[in-house]
Amino acid sequence: MKETGEKKIKPTMSDVAAIEKLVVKTAELKKEISKVIVGQHDAVNFVLLSVFCGGHSLLIGVPGLAKTLLVHTVSDALGLHFKRIQFTPDLMPSDILGSEILDENRKFTFVKGPIFSNIILADEINRTPPKTQAALLEAMQERSVTVAGHQYALDLPFYVLATQNPIEQEGTYPLPEAQLDRFMFSINLEYPTFEEEVEVVKSTTSIENKTISSIFSANEILEIQQLIRKIPVADNVVEYAVGLVGKTRPKATSASEFVKSYLEWGAGPRASQNLILAAKAHAAINGKFSPDIEDVKAIAIPILSHRIVKNYKAEAEGISIKQIIESLL
Repeated sequence: MKETGEKKIKPTMSDVAAIEKLVVKTAELKKEISKVIVGQHDAVNFVLLSVFCGGHSLLIGVPGLAKTLLVHTVSDALGLHFKRIQFTPDLMPSDILGSEILDENRKFTFVKGPIFSNIILADEINRTPPKTQAALLEAMQERSVTVAGHQYALDLPFYVLATQNPIEQEGTYPLPEAQLDRFMFSINLEYPTFEEEVEVVKSTTSIENKTISSIFSANEILEIQQLIRKIPVADNVVEYAVGLVGKTRPKATSASEFVKSYLEWGAGPRASQNLILAAKAHAAINGKFSPDIEDVKAIAIPILSHRIVKNYKAEAEGISIKQIIESLL
């Protein structure tokens, strides 16, 4: 139990039962995903947190780390409809959103594009021009698209899970800060350990086919999103999250000399919102009825890393974003 002012936070019995059920089903979900995805526990955990919060994720990793397979496996285990869009330099907005065509009765009919799905894999999102990248903005924020002056609502739940390759940056179009800010998490996928890679090679070079069972339904996920938002948060936790974000801003009075020396820009208010929302989800899947400061710290790096901008001095001295965030924690 946490305290907010003079009030004690008391979850209702139905919320307690719902959180206890969520803990059990999340464990089942991770077990199901692990049939196909070896290792990458942090990446899986952050993707699931973003799904439970209703947010989007950016997955960053070198080729061959199963980014696409991870998204596909998660969508199967969640029982959600999945579409993959391969982003290329010649991809047009209509290739994502859909377009109006003249039918046999000489009337314009809207043909839906692949964006009309529950989970969208935006593969190598930085390889398409800004005009096409921007086509995702309304969908990510408003859960709707506008084509030829008509607005079309997307099916819920709706998530964009985008991938980026950190190498081979020639011919790419880096995502602008406004679009990066739409992603709740920026998730770095690491190389597997020796033992994990041995297991990957064994499982992918045999004839064994592993089937994934659906653990959740679309309606259950929407209910979880509402449950997460209902979870109460103590004032001191909210203040810690807001204070943490404030410390990333070089011109703020609370900024350290380290931040002032190495950061050009800090995170905006959306970072504070996402810290609290993700902390709630992190607490819930670990069986807690209210998040504490440790929950905020657990999700701080993937929430903040794509929202702060290093300066030339940091680049020259090899200071990473992760080091800067860890100094604040």
